[in-house]
Amino acid sequence: MKHMNESLPKDFILMGFTKYPCLDLPLFFVLMTSYIFTWLGNITIILVSQLDSQLQSPMYFFLTNLSFLDLCFTTTTVPQMLFNLAASNKSITYIGCMVQAYVFHWLGCTECILLGIMALDRYVAVCKPLRYSVIMDHKLCLQLSNTAWLFGLTNSLLQSTLTVLLPLCGNQVLDHFFCELPGLIKMACVDTTVNEITLAVVATLLIMGPLFMILISYSYIARAVFQIPSLDGRLKAFNTCSSHLLVVSLFYGPGIYIYMQPSENGPQDLAKFLTLFYCVITPMANPFIYTLRNKDVKGALRSLLRRAISSKRI
Repeated sequence: MKHMNESLPKDFILMGFTKYPCLDLPLFFVLMTSYIFTWLGNITIILVSQLDSQLQSPMYFFLTNLSFLDLCFTTTTVPQMLFNLAASNKSITYIGCMVQAYVFHWLGCTECILLGIMALDRYVAVCKPLRYSVIMDHKLCLQLSNTAWLFGLTNSLLQSTLTVLLPLCGNQVLDHFFCELPGLIKMACVDTTVNEITLAVVATLLIMGPLFMILISYSYIARAVFQIPSLDGRLKAFNTCSSHLLVVSLFYGPGIYIYMQPSENGPQDLAKFLTLFYCVITPMANPFIYTLRNKDVKGALRSLLRRAISSKRI
């Protein structure tokens, strides 16, 4: 314990993309713009889902959860990244780093499970439309949502604690732009095989479990969609489901590459860019994917804007 306490640094130096200093300014503006649009898009989805009575359905309940999750996800990392890009000091405190690692892992695990639950919701909506409101009642939706958040928290407490307990022996240079578990494990001065295997196994279960549920759900959905006699009905079902599939692809693709391979494999710069993609770009894109491809949300937005304009005139 004494050895571990002596090895704890007061802060960490985040290397980020310091090998490419010319990227600091462009990245700062890209991240700032993405962060602003993330807040605007996800807050809009939350407000529209809560204020429009026509959107009081399980699908929009889970979409509201996803939007809130994405707001928390980006806020965990982006402000610190913006500060480090704008300043010459590329550091983060030890406590701040540990909090960031715990929260980021919690939210990432929760989103994996939530996307699987959303696929289950689409399956019930398309394949069992007459019983949809009975099966996916408010109580079940709350239980599924709470399960995703609690399971993500439990896994984060386990994985992050195992990582935090690793001795660093004075190492304080983190080859990343924020505190993520794979990067922290690499800093340890002891054999980390158990940590790497545990992280890879749990990540595989967390990624492949919901992904398998998504694939099974959409195989049944595809069969049901092709049996719909109306072309408009098929297009509506396809548009709703394709939005979710696009979000799944944007989130799971980088995650599979980063977490489901040995930590020493693959170029580190590519892993950084992919991490940047799924923790910044994907949360920004999610609300626009659902809004631009969803007639109900666009109609609700127009209705709310008309009411807001009318109230100002009065």
